[in-house]
Amino acid sequence: MDTHSLLDITPFDWPSIFTALLCGSIIGLERQIRGKPAGIRTSSLIILGTYVFIACSIYVTQDANMTDPSRIIGQVITGIGFLGAGVMLSKGRSVYGVTSAATIWALAAVGVCIGIGQLGSAFKLSFVVVIILFGVDCFEEYSQHLGKRVHKRFTHWRSRDNE
Repeated sequence: MDTHSLLDITPFDWPSIFTALLCGSIIGLERQIRGKPAGIRTSSLIILGTYVFIACSIYVTQDANMTDPSRIIGQVITGIGFLGAGVMLSKGRSVYGVTSAATIWALAAVGVCIGIGQLGSAFKLSFVVVIILFGVDCFEEYSQHLGKRVHKRFTHWRSRDNE
């Protein structure tokens, strides 16, 4: 067995795998530093897994003359939705983990970008996700009107509308 056959991972490619791990690390680091669900390992695995499913679907449809590899994207997104639902908790009238669930969904989107060969877009999207996660928190900290759970302060408006 030569080195070339040992490193051959068709239908996957090393640049895509490294991009998936890098993007997962970028987003996961932000989550892990803040003590939130979906840290570095989870984020990297979600992006890598999504990439693998998309790359496999493209590979299979090229060889078998199947018509629609985009169906796999829909199935992956559905599966990721269940994973995201697992991090959401309801306690009384409050729901926690919505941002983590949305982050998991965005991780899958990054994996899809890698799967269709858009490595640069995936990398840029990872930074956009981190900017949203970190930047909005900073903005909320400095604005007294946009703090977390701001909607609870205005519940009396809903009761007036029902009158």
